[in-house]
This record gives sequence, C-alpha cells and structure tokens, in this order.
Amino acid sequence: MAHHAKVLDGIVIQVIVADSDFMESFVDTSPGEWIQTSYNTSEGEHRFEGTPLRKNYAGVGMIYDSVRDAFYAPQPFPSWTLNEDSCLWEAPVASPDADSDERYDWNEETTSWQLIE
Repeated sequence: MAHHAKVLDGIVIQVIVADSDFMESFVDTSPGEWIQTSYNTSEGEHRFEGTPLRKNYAGVGMIYDSVRDAFYAPQPFPSWTLNEDSCLWEAPVASPDADSDERYDWNEETTSWQLIE
C-alpha cells in the first residue's frame, strides 16, 4: 500500500492510502492531481535508508512544489527561509538548546526566540 496526496493549485487537500494498482485504474474527475508521498520520508531522508520521496510526507494544507518535486509546510513567518535539502523552514536565528526544559516561541517582530514563562 502506498500513500497518495490530492493536490489542487499546489495545496494538499486530501491524503489516502491505496494500492498502486487501484490508483492506476482510479478515475477521479474532480479538479487536482494525485501524487504519491512516502510516510517514511522526512527532511529529505528515508527513515529506513531507502530512497526518499518528495522530501516530506504530505499532509493536508501542505504545499506541493512541482519544481522541487517536494512537499513542505506553508511558510510559518516571513523571516524564515526554506532549506532546499530538507524542505523545512528555518528561522534566521538558531533556536535555543533543544535539550533544555525551557520552551521558546518565535517572535517575528524582534526576529528572536522568546522564553515562554
């Protein structure tokens, strides 16, 4: 079984699990196209060292970029840039230590991480 994303105007509107034979014979007259996605692909890597497919597993609301042949989330903040290798958005400032028990939120006005009190 494989996962397939229904993409309309570059946005994922549905994700299904279906056999490839079914998808080849499936007649869908609604707008959009079905594009295969891999549950095992994230950040441009396959979690079992297989061949990654389209950078990230598709989810409803994600973007499908046909030029990059990649799925990625919408840009969370105007200052963030898309990492071309992973197709994940990156803040202009590295986030604080992830091993810490403290939590931080991004502040777009100051383009910095703010400690959550």
